[in-house]
Amino acid sequence: MPEGHTLHRLALDLSGAFAGEQVRVSSPQGRFADSAALLDGQVLVGAEAWGKQLFVEFPGEQHVHIHLGLYGKLDLLPYTAEPPLPVGQVRLRLVSAGSTTGSGTYADLRGANTCNLVTAAQRDAVVAKLGPDPLRDDADPGRAWLRISRSRTSIGALLMDQSVLAGVGNVYRAEVLFRHRIDPMRPGNTLRRKQWDAIWDDLVELMKLGVQANRIDTVREEHTPEAMGRPPRKDDHGGEVYVYRRSGQPCLVCGTNVRTVELQQRNLFWCPKCQRTYRPRTNAK
Repeated sequence: MPEGHTLHRLALDLSGAFAGEQVRVSSPQGRFADSAALLDGQVLVGAEAWGKQLFVEFPGEQHVHIHLGLYGKLDLLPYTAEPPLPVGQVRLRLVSAGSTTGSGTYADLRGANTCNLVTAAQRDAVVAKLGPDPLRDDADPGRAWLRISRSRTSIGALLMDQSVLAGVGNVYRAEVLFRHRIDPMRPGNTLRRKQWDAIWDDLVELMKLGVQANRIDTVREEHTPEAMGRPPRKDDHGGEVYVYRRSGQPCLVCGTNVRTVELQQRNLFWCPKCQRTYRPRTNAK
């Protein structure tokens, strides 16, 4: 499932391609046809992301709410004269309708979990259920800390709970915990506030880099392929990482084999030496 940086990058790309322009809106597949007919020919106001939720705004406080889910994909592509005929199950297509140059950009949405036309109030209701998003300037990390500091649930599970923290997925979860040497199974209420603040600040930085590069890179300079003289990582998600999808491979820091275990139906990756099992201190009698 795409993580928050992907949705923020899509919001920037959609706004850059269509904001302020009249757009042709259609649903070649047909599932969004009635809503597309209402929006067709209107000026697209802009797009924004909140965690893994994407909202495309049209006049009259109308928003297309998109959640890509596991298999969804939104492609923005250039065209000359006219966009090509849709290929596959295109649920939503946006095309610049006001171009005088004979070329422009079209966007095709396929396979999304959600693609609905919602009101501003309905959009706000979706957002109200989400935790703070490290990529948003209006985010309040204290809201997430209140949930974490009161919960016995593992920090590894809490970071994936979108009502606690919006936008973090399996990759950022595994990587930020490794970078801070925290046992993923450690209960949230055993963390100190300064540990949470450090995690939050790191997520803000890493996810902003993810938006810029359109991929996830989490290794520090001294652990890059160039610095270590190792081959670049090959994986369909791209990017250099410490533990994600590296089960059985040596940790880039200590050499211990990376481990994996299923946590709430998702694979969790960690280094058992760098992220030692958390054991609460007991008072001596």
